[in-house]
Amino acid sequence: MDSLIWDATFPLLRLEGSGCAGFLHGQTSASVNSASEGELIPACWLNATGRVQALLEIQLDDTGADVLVLHGNPELVTQGFDRVIFPADRVRLGPIRDQRRLQRLQQGQLSATEAVLWLDDGAEPPAAWNESTSASAQQLEAWRLREGWPLSDAELNGDTNPFELGLAQWVKLDKGCYLGQETVAKLASRGGVKQQLRSWRSTTAFEEPRLKSGDRLSLNAERAGVITSAARNPQSGQWFGLALVRRQALDAERLEAGAEAIPITLQRPGGFCDPPMGD
Repeated sequence: MDSLIWDATFPLLRLEGSGCAGFLHGQTSASVNSASEGELIPACWLNATGRVQALLEIQLDDTGADVLVLHGNPELVTQGFDRVIFPADRVRLGPIRDQRRLQRLQQGQLSATEAVLWLDDGAEPPAAWNESTSASAQQLEAWRLREGWPLSDAELNGDTNPFELGLAQWVKLDKGCYLGQETVAKLASRGGVKQQLRSWRSTTAFEEPRLKSGDRLSLNAERAGVITSAARNPQSGQWFGLALVRRQALDAERLEAGAEAIPITLQRPGGFCDPPMGD
């Protein structure tokens, strides 16, 4: 997988002004004030109750900051920022533009920004990147599902928090107040996560899509979670994907999925970062 890259274009918001670092520090889960210019900073944009609304990458420069929206509605992010910008913040919102982004398909590092490259319009990747090939849509989806990138609307649906999605490294708990901080801090201190993202795989092969996003998971006839993403391995014929699994079912050897009670097994995604332990 190290020889493959994810080459895609994402919406990018431009912020201008001397107060951009402080503003983004207070509006996202990242420690932006301590970042260096040019450093890529992974961040969650949360609502007041700690639910993830968007996944972001932030880059500071000498006149402001760029905010790339990996997943989420860039218009809503812009509107959310605009509602809370005051003259004292010394921040101005610019237009949304497209940004080309490359990422090496490494294992176990959802926030490994050293494996990410933003390219200006018309620019070519450095020679080291030319040794890699762009992943096909099928290869990219297989990697996403194995590593646990929560990039479907069923995973980032506005109702899930960072610790459920394995994004603990995207949240700084020691940075002070920010949007959604109170709920996230409570979840961390009390171990209050009720479900977690897991990779799943069917134990048998079948051709037709008998499992899909939204299908219920069961353990001993009790609700155990829900499938959020599904795909078929063309080599083995087995189906696999991601699911939000209730805490009491995380250690189960086998669950049943969908109306046909198809047996599946669970695996912790390669990039999943455990939430901090409660006191």
